[in-house]
Amino acid sequence: MHSHASGVHTHASGEEDHAARPHPEHVVLDIGEDLGALIVHTDAAMLGAEIEISPTGQDDRRSHKDVLQREIDGRPAYTAVFDKVREGSYTLWIDDTARARNVAISGGEIAELDWRGA
Repeated sequence: MHSHASGVHTHASGEEDHAARPHPEHVVLDIGEDLGALIVHTDAAMLGAEIEISPTGQDDRRSHKDVLQREIDGRPAYTAVFDKVREGSYTLWIDDTARARNVAISGGEIAELDWRGA
């Protein structure tokens, strides 16, 4: 159990180990009409980190994804993948600190942020 600005929640048993293994499976994105997706590319040091997202101006309405090791073109990639994100503007958070503001998500499209080397 841990807390966020939006309250305290628990993870299902074993979920904490979820980031410890590579994830070779394909990612299926549910996008279209007014739903888009966001992929955040990070360095390996962020493996397992929790990235939160909230609509701009609604800092208390956060959800999160973990940075997982995936594979892109046969090489390890460390990404957090948000799908089913309603079209609009968002803030991304790390450890309760805003890391990116006014991130635009468009329906039917995939937005990407590159935090590698940052």
